[in-house]
Amino acid sequence: MDSVDLNLLLALDALLSEGSVTGAARRLGLSSSAMSRTLARLRSATGDPLLVRAGRGLVPTPRAAELRGRVHELTREVRTVLRPQAGQVDIGSLARTFTIRASEGFVALFSAPLVAAVTQAAPRVRLRFVPKPIKDAHSLREGRIDLEIGVLGVFAPEVRTQSIFRDNFIGAVRAGHPLLTGPVTPERYAACKHVVASRKESVTGPVDDALKALGLERDIVVVVPGFPDALRIARHSDLVALVPRSCLGGGLIGIDPLNDDLVGFELPVRTPEIVISALWHPRMDADPAHRWLRDSVIAACRAAPPPLTALSSNAQP
Repeated sequence: MDSVDLNLLLALDALLSEGSVTGAARRLGLSSSAMSRTLARLRSATGDPLLVRAGRGLVPTPRAAELRGRVHELTREVRTVLRPQAGQVDIGSLARTFTIRASEGFVALFSAPLVAAVTQAAPRVRLRFVPKPIKDAHSLREGRIDLEIGVLGVFAPEVRTQSIFRDNFIGAVRAGHPLLTGPVTPERYAACKHVVASRKESVTGPVDDALKALGLERDIVVVVPGFPDALRIARHSDLVALVPRSCLGGGLIGIDPLNDDLVGFELPVRTPEIVISALWHPRMDADPAHRWLRDSVIAACRAAPPPLTALSSNAQP
């Protein structure tokens, strides 16, 4: 076994997953030149070019495409075998990258305190936040995502969940908006023009159902992908945004300097609460480093200012 370098296996997994020398280098914390030299060693070891130039990018050879799945499974097994058992991990010396999939709003509100806590406790840990275009369990199952943060939907039955806090929707407008000159009634609210955040085909939701029961309908004139986009538009127009309370720092008037010129108000109709949860695959349940990550994320969320409502621990399959 003296001639076998398991680092080549990890590098091959990164190269085949990223399809890019630069991407693989970034993933493993190496320079591009070092990764290029590693690719040359892999080509020599396997007797195959593995990745070849196609325009400005690289494409896998048939041999590389055949190896991709096997290599990924092998690296997962190697990491599992060589990972310390529960109770034997030293967080202060832990060197690992954790990938968290969360919305833009979550990252905007919670990433700073989370990063501060993580870097203080584990200076060699790297956090990678990725967007969540769709809800799926494949990334959790395959280990490409360590932790998912969001509202529970239809998920794989084996996925573990931990409720973190409750949130609710509020309205948000620029300071001095005409809507603020009097009571926010359903009629006055519906009469405004609105911006909504939605990645789905349907742009209506519970607030529209509640207004419809009163014979009212919102005039939605702009649809954007995320809540930060809706707030940016509301800040510079007379459009009314519908956002979770947490997007304004947890209060009715934003405590975030970026939101100082925005004012939040209670909706004139009742809408259901939002429960924000952490989700992970059960194979990571007993991993001490992953458990520390979960605890760190939950602690950062629950340290948010009121009136966000923390939920008791209730992890479940």
